[in-house]
Amino acid sequence: MKGNHVLIDYENLQPQVAETLASPVFNVWVFVGVQQAKVSFDLVNLLQTKGSAAKVIKMGGSGRNALDFHMSYYLGGLVQQHPGDYFHLLTGDTGMDPLVAHLQAQGVHVNRWLDVNDIPLLKRPAQLSDEEKLSCIIEYLVQRGAQRPASMRTLLGSIAAQFQPKLEEDAAKALADVLQAHGVFEVVGSKLRYGLPD
Repeated sequence: MKGNHVLIDYENLQPQVAETLASPVFNVWVFVGVQQAKVSFDLVNLLQTKGSAAKVIKMGGSGRNALDFHMSYYLGGLVQQHPGDYFHLLTGDTGMDPLVAHLQAQGVHVNRWLDVNDIPLLKRPAQLSDEEKLSCIIEYLVQRGAQRPASMRTLLGSIAAQFQPKLEEDAAKALADVLQAHGVFEVVGSKLRYGLPD
């Protein structure tokens, strides 16, 4: 089976990964900025669970795009060591996109994701029952905490993207309607207010 390597720009994103990336199919590299003095318990939990399959790379200095350059260096090394594997960059920094496009043109399986749950291997099959889909969506929303979708449009996109293949808009809307009817969220003006624990 091909490996999956997840490189996380922890300076830019702090995703909940302890459970999501616990599977042995994932190797994880977490890049921490020089000014970051604290990390979440979730990250500590991941490191303890995965042992040598998870590493933290702490920047030794600062500078414009310093973390991006470090990620690029490690990504290049991993691509050389593990040709044919899958590489997932978790960062909101679009500056990595030209490198991603270049590597993809060379046949490298690499993508940049904004959310750990966007990694295709983590998506649930769209053939699940509606009850199972609703459970998956609630689990996703709880994991997101304060970073839950703020508008109905964003929520519908997030619901659709949880499944493979991606749900049609009507199917996502039907699931959202059930969640709203059960008090998972309410619409306040143009924003959503959730009735879930943070």
